[in-house]
Amino acid sequence: MKKLTSWLRWMDDNLLHLTFIGFILATELVPKIPFAHVNYTYIKIRYDDFFPVILVGVFAVQWLRKKIVLNTKFLGLVLIFWAAVFISFLVGYYLQNTVIIFNTGLLNTLRRFQYMAVFFVASSVVVSEARFTQYMKYYIWALLFVAVYGVGQKFLSFPSIQSMNPAYVDGRILFLTPQDRINSTFGGHFDLAAYLTFSIPILFGYYFSKGKKIYFVFFIAALIALLYTSARSSFIAYIISISALFVYFRKFRLYFLVFLLTAVLLFVTGDMTKRFLQTFQIKTVFVNTKTGGSQISQKISTKNLPAGNLKIPLLKTTAANVNESEIQNVALAEAIKEEQRSGRKLNIQQIQKRADEIAKYIKPERTVLCDIACATRLQIEWPRAIGAFLFDPLFGSGPSSITEASDNDFLRWLGETGLIGTLAFLAVLYSIFRYIWNAAKKMPPEKKYIYYSFGFGLLALLVNALYVDVFEASKVAYNFWLVAGLFVGVIKLSKVKKHEKRIGK
Repeated sequence: MKKLTSWLRWMDDNLLHLTFIGFILATELVPKIPFAHVNYTYIKIRYDDFFPVILVGVFAVQWLRKKIVLNTKFLGLVLIFWAAVFISFLVGYYLQNTVIIFNTGLLNTLRRFQYMAVFFVASSVVVSEARFTQYMKYYIWALLFVAVYGVGQKFLSFPSIQSMNPAYVDGRILFLTPQDRINSTFGGHFDLAAYLTFSIPILFGYYFSKGKKIYFVFFIAALIALLYTSARSSFIAYIISISALFVYFRKFRLYFLVFLLTAVLLFVTGDMTKRFLQTFQIKTVFVNTKTGGSQISQKISTKNLPAGNLKIPLLKTTAANVNESEIQNVALAEAIKEEQRSGRKLNIQQIQKRADEIAKYIKPERTVLCDIACATRLQIEWPRAIGAFLFDPLFGSGPSSITEASDNDFLRWLGETGLIGTLAFLAVLYSIFRYIWNAAKKMPPEKKYIYYSFGFGLLALLVNALYVDVFEASKVAYNFWLVAGLFVGVIKLSKVKKHEKRIGK
């Protein structure tokens, strides 16, 4: 009986600690398996959405029982941001009618609360420096598993569950083809890549501080996984962040080695190189000079990223030499589309006659085009977000009002929450960065690299956010706020201990 009582007491004392470890591992290792569909979107609530709910629930119980103390550092700033998001939602739904579906807007609003709540739990569970080290070890070992599993999807047919589009969102188990991009346990290749770029500087921070080669091995695994995601924006963010890191620490020899290793792996893997080469493509475009419409001459396959219809204005467009039959085929396709739009039934002779008329206005041009991903951002998603911001610069048009993605977090913040919400969120990020960076300056050499590395990881996310909604991706957001909370928690703990020493406690 005494053993049982002792065990129960130990479980009670360590319940939050064990739950937090479980959260670290589950967030990184459990795939995004769907639980319930969200009406009027292709989004699904997933089982990993319950992980922070369980964590916060356990924390709340232990806090009410006075088993844990809430770390209120940055609580005021975060409350201002949450209030700004909620006001944007209310204004968008009740006044502007830009948030069409109440439940969808509310869920998008609460998602911001859910992500950032993890920060306060993480900053509060750090009751000793040993606990901080323990939690970060779990994070880093889980990172290795994520990287290895992702590479296993490429070469060993490890299963994949994705949530990037309506075709995959139902949670079906996929086996990737050689042309597919890996996603490991994440919802897609973009969020996996963002998570890796954020984590790689932290690996180097531990490598510099501890001097153990195992961290460099972890880096190689993470880099290989990053290259197989073929996420160009994340690769650019990786280059910028590690370049800044090595230059700041004056580790020029190691920088040369890492740069060389990256170049070799970039060439050997090939996926990322192909993706960059497809960013700008020379294509023949058939322009209807009467209507302004255009068609692109290209074959679409899983091996190639198709071009969008956005021309690069800085590069000269020239006339293209094509067969008359190609122009006739384009004109015939337009004639058939016209028939379908009008609802009239035409015979073959009538369609051909209309095609002959259209062919007179078809002008083939040889020009340089953005790929479809770039064109979609520049022509649809970014202008839509900018329009939402201009509609109401203060509060934006409300969460969920500009669809599921903008592929630029800065424009998404402006479009959905306006200047107030955007500035509040950036103030939170800046304040956390400054707090950790200033603390790193006062750390002994064997520790400071670890604390500095967080700043370079944040830099990678901010660069990535120019092209992807990284702070809105659940797994990226959980891991970022988790790590940020751990750093803030251990720094505040050390400051409290120094203060107690000064006053003689």
